Amino acid sequence: MSPLDHYGLDQHWLTEFEKLSQRTTLARVVRVDRGEFDAVTDSGIVRCTGTGICTGDWVTLDSFRLAATLPRRTAIERASAGSTSDTQVLGANVDTVVVTVASDTALDLGRVERYITLAWGSGAVPVVAITKTDSGSVAEELVLAAAPGVEVCTTSAVDGSGIDSLTAHLRGTVALIGPSGSGKSTLGNALLGGSVLETGATRSADGKGRHTTVRRELVPIPSSALVLLDTPGLRSVGVQGSEDAVASAFSDVDELAALCRFGDCAHEHEPGCAVIAAVDAGELTERRLGNYRKLLRENAWAMSRQDARVRSEKLREYKQISKSLRVKYAVDGRKR
Repeated sequence: MSPLDHYGLDQHWLTEFEKLSQRTTLARVVRVDRGEFDAVTDSGIVRCTGTGICTGDWVTLDSFRLAATLPRRTAIERASAGSTSDTQVLGANVDTVVVTVASDTALDLGRVERYITLAWGSGAVPVVAITKTDSGSVAEELVLAAAPGVEVCTTSAVDGSGIDSLTAHLRGTVALIGPSGSGKSTLGNALLGGSVLETGATRSADGKGRHTTVRRELVPIPSSALVLLDTPGLRSVGVQGSEDAVASAFSDVDELAALCRFGDCAHEHEPGCAVIAAVDAGELTERRLGNYRKLLRENAWAMSRQDARVRSEKLREYKQISKSLRVKYAVDGRKR
């Protein structure tokens, strides 16, 4: 068996590779540093040079240099927390995104919903793992209500409870995402069956975790077809994908919206609004509706910024072409 088989190689990637030059080598990026990266090939893991890639990318190599990046099947993209329209790719070609929710810290449902929206927007399938159930407890029913249509598993890496149940819901390349201290690396080690990923204790003062994981790295899970992607803790999660991602994360609100009298209902004060009626009846919380509105606004703002950047790039390109033409005409005029 080729080393690539342990890192998610399937017929899709073989077909994509066959479209390119056969004088290159097929590889998958397992870790990225500045200007360099580790990639697994048929011969094992090699050190290469190249930029513009992300952990999880399938690439081709030419003498340990990046030759091309195969089109991504999925990508976990976080919008910039600042005023720019830039995005950060957290992981590429991921099939399952596990959102970790720690039992030993205060439950932030808004953050859980944000992570789930990020996961749906990637094109992967989200799964929620409630971690550290041996040292705390959260209201599982609240998490279930914030994650309609998503599998929610309670786990403990200490006694191993829930790990088999969680594993049953995982497919392909599995990314662990969540805030620092939510038990991602510890859960990852439980899935890997050993102390492969570095872990650290949370701060006793506020229960927040230290950034033990400092880079994204792919690790095959033994005796399975799964590949694990551990990621650093995220302090902020900007949403930028599509309204479909928000609709998937808030499928309960989206189903209610379809019953509104007006197709363009904003769910504010419109007559015949099924969403507001559900809030009044106690079937939907005001908090969840508020976060739904917030993520839609945030997504719309991010997309408008992206459209503005595209227009700016087109204008810059047009100006460069115009300048080149003026220079050409000036030279041609002098030759006459």
